[in-house]
Amino acid sequence: MALTFFDVIGRKAVSHSIPGSLELTELLMVVVIFGALPLVSRRGEHVEFDSLDPYLPMWLRRLQGVIVHLLCAAVLLGLAWLMWRTGGEFRQTGETTAQLQIPKYPFLYGMGVLCALTGFVHLALVGAKPHDRFEGEGAAL
Repeated sequence: MALTFFDVIGRKAVSHSIPGSLELTELLMVVVIFGALPLVSRRGEHVEFDSLDPYLPMWLRRLQGVIVHLLCAAVLLGLAWLMWRTGGEFRQTGETTAQLQIPKYPFLYGMGVLCALTGFVHLALVGAKPHDRFEGEGAAL
C-alpha cells in the first residue's frame, strides 16, 4: 500500500512515478494472495453462499462439503501442476518483468507450491465434520 501511495503522490505532485512500482505491486499481491490461500481454506473463510444450508438435512450438507472439497482439491492440484510447469518454462526462457527485469519463475513456483498445499488442505477437510472446520483464532496448521 505504501508503494502505491507514494507512486500516486509522485505522479500527481511532481509528475514522476516510481519506476517499476506496478510490477512490484503485482508481485507483492501474488505473494499475499497465494500465501494466504492455504490458511483461508484451512479455516473455512472463503466466501460462501449458505442461505439454504439451514433448510438442508445434515447428511446432504456433509455430502455437499465432501463434493466441494474434492472439487477444490482437484482444481487446485491441477492449477499447481500448470503453474509449476509454466515456472519451468519461464526459467528456461529467462522470462522477466518488463521494467525491473525480475525473474518470474520463482513466483510461479511459489504459486504452484501454495496451490498444491491448498489442494492438500481441501483433501484433509474431506472427512471433517462441519464443526471440525478448524474455526476460531489461533488454529494451528
